[in-house]
Amino acid sequence: MNARSGWNAALEARGALRYREPMSRHSSWRCGGVADRYFEPADVMDLIGFLSIIPESEPIFWLGLGSNLLIRDGGLRGTVIATTPSLGRLRWLDANRLYAGCGVTCARLARAAAAQNLAGIEFLAGIPGTLGGAMAMNAGALGGEVWDYVESVETVDRQGRIRRRARAEYEADYRQIHGPAGEWFVIGILRMTLSAGGRGTDKIKAVLAQRSATQPTGKATCGSVFKNPPGDFAGRLIEQCGLKGYRLGGCSISTLHANFVENDQGASAEDLEKLITFVQAKVETNTGVRLEHEVRIIGLPGERDAREGSEE
Repeated sequence: MNARSGWNAALEARGALRYREPMSRHSSWRCGGVADRYFEPADVMDLIGFLSIIPESEPIFWLGLGSNLLIRDGGLRGTVIATTPSLGRLRWLDANRLYAGCGVTCARLARAAAAQNLAGIEFLAGIPGTLGGAMAMNAGALGGEVWDYVESVETVDRQGRIRRRARAEYEADYRQIHGPAGEWFVIGILRMTLSAGGRGTDKIKAVLAQRSATQPTGKATCGSVFKNPPGDFAGRLIEQCGLKGYRLGGCSISTLHANFVENDQGASAEDLEKLITFVQAKVETNTGVRLEHEVRIIGLPGERDAREGSEE
């Protein structure tokens, strides 16, 4: 199938396909250039159909809530596939196993488990993302990681083929997961156990209270910018270098938690990337530790383009 016929067929999808979509609308950092195409599937079957007919050469970018992501000002050449809210199906398979779509928010997962007095994933209440993104990066907090609770997954490849995969087919590491290449998570099945003490909802309240006291909630951030190095904390190292409150252009390092960068004065993606690079260099010079960024940086550098998109 040639590119033209592929896109003509894609226009028959039941979801919304838009052109030149400003990604600042979909980024928790509230910046980023335009995407060539932006697709919101109606459901998993619509996604399968879309993937099966678009040109195989088309770059694909998956988007949940737009956290843990920096999209450069030059935007994205390719198609963004939005997983929320349409891929947010959630249902119980039995008393301990939860079937969740990749677009289900982490907070919703935590609340669903807590309502059944199931323990383990309360930490997800404080993670501003979706299950798909959480599984792709093995998100975690407060000593827990999402892959501690994954029993199996369903994936899709770029031809739209669905596969069921067991937990044993993946190797979980700190903030990364290793498994079959060329596939994306569409479903996760999580297994939990009954809480041994205390209500799950009370534990979630404690998680959220701690998050509000120690992190700049309600601000335009991406979450944690850097991974914690072995045996230490990125925020501690950044603070040790005297960088809390440091400003570059329209963004600054949070005065509450040094591993958070706020877009508080209309920063461009370029401002944010420059500040990330500066922090890496400063910490390495002062401490000898090279911080690795947790945030994904994608897209092309360039001028900000505020032109509105169009919908087909």
